[in-house]
Formats: sequence, structure tokens, C-alpha cells
Amino acid sequence: MSENLTLDYVAVPLRALRLLTADFGHLPAPDVHVSTTYPERLKLTFHDDLPGFEAWREALGVAPDAVAYREQSDGRTRVLRASVDHAGAVVRLTAYADVVAPALVGGAA
Repeated sequence: MSENLTLDYVAVPLRALRLLTADFGHLPAPDVHVSTTYPERLKLTFHDDLPGFEAWREALGVAPDAVAYREQSDGRTRVLRASVDHAGAVVRLTAYADVVAPALVGGAA
């Protein structure tokens, strides 16, 4: 099936991206992903840029308590994820950042 798909197949997330660019072009640039596997989804990903994720979360009106938090890589990487409907597309925000090790109390071991 995928060999017969046209760009129109992913028009919904591309239209959302166009509108986001016009409305929020001043915000930090994320990695952008559109896929024929999920033709209604636009993924905006931030690597080591939690402030960028937060700026987009606020701009898109996602409540702080709607953000899912988890850790991966044996607790070394934090992952924030939120989704919102925008211009007919599901916009998924994802951020990855290192987990900062707590300082040792009383100095180095």
C-alpha cells in the first residue's frame, strides 16, 4: 500500500506544522517527524532542551499535569511526553534529557 501514497496522505500533520510555524515561529526549533504509519500525527521532539519543550507546552495550552514523566536507560534519561489536538492533527511533544545525579552529601565518596 505505501508505494501508492502521495504527500496528500500526510496533509493533516503538514498543515498543522505550517500553522505552528506561522503562529509560533519564534519558539525553539524541535526535531519534526511526520510518518505515513500515523498520518494524523505530528511529532515535535526536543533533545536536551526541557525549556524548549516547556515553551511549546505552554504555547499549545497543554496543562502541566497532562505531561507524562518517565525514565529510561536505567534511570539516566528523563522523558517528558504530552499530546494535544491542533489543526486536526495530534501533536505529540516529547523531550529527552539527562537525569542529574544528586550531589553527594558530605563530599565525594
